[in-house]
Amino acid sequence: MRLWDIFLPGVVAFLIAAFVWRLASRRRSIPCPVWLRWLVELDNPFTKTNRAAFIVETIALSSGMTVLDAGCGPGRLTAPLARSVGPSGRVVALDIQPGMLARAKAKTEAAGYTNVEFLAAALGDGMLPAGRFDRAVLVTVLGEIPDRAAALAELFRTLKPGGILAVVEVIFDPHFQSRAAVTNLALSAGFRERAFFGRSLAYVIHFEKPGENAA
Repeated sequence: MRLWDIFLPGVVAFLIAAFVWRLASRRRSIPCPVWLRWLVELDNPFTKTNRAAFIVETIALSSGMTVLDAGCGPGRLTAPLARSVGPSGRVVALDIQPGMLARAKAKTEAAGYTNVEFLAAALGDGMLPAGRFDRAVLVTVLGEIPDRAAALAELFRTLKPGGILAVVEVIFDPHFQSRAAVTNLALSAGFRERAFFGRSLAYVIHFEKPGENAA
């Protein structure tokens, strides 16, 4: 049996599910339903910049950091983040759907991580404390948020000066946001662009919250 014959059913299922989700989101942006969590639970095989290891590696985590996994979904990045910051660090996994949080919690507990807390909230509602986080990740989530300006403003407020926000977008997502759209929102919130990885249809952008003494 050829390798393509093994993977073809999975690829077809992925494309069908993505198409159904995209159709359901035409009238309004909706998060990935819990029953479709498998669609976002595994690394996308078609793009490097969407893979958990790449995202975590490029934000340069160190032991003791506090990280926000914003819109964590079923926890694809939560466990790798928890491992990278070590027992003295902290990860806050935020999601609007209790079912997604339950799945993320089950995965991190199964992996033995005790440095994760879970928060059921919508990004932009002001539930996050100011100046708490060293890093924040927003992976294929921004387009699901009705008030994106409020979401970026809250991310800016909750990061420490010098903190980094990583925004990940990939064209396969029904709510894909262009680089220009993301950058405009981030700059309006007060961020400055620090790094870019990938290409226009699949990328990671790092935005930095200027330090207290920045011009």
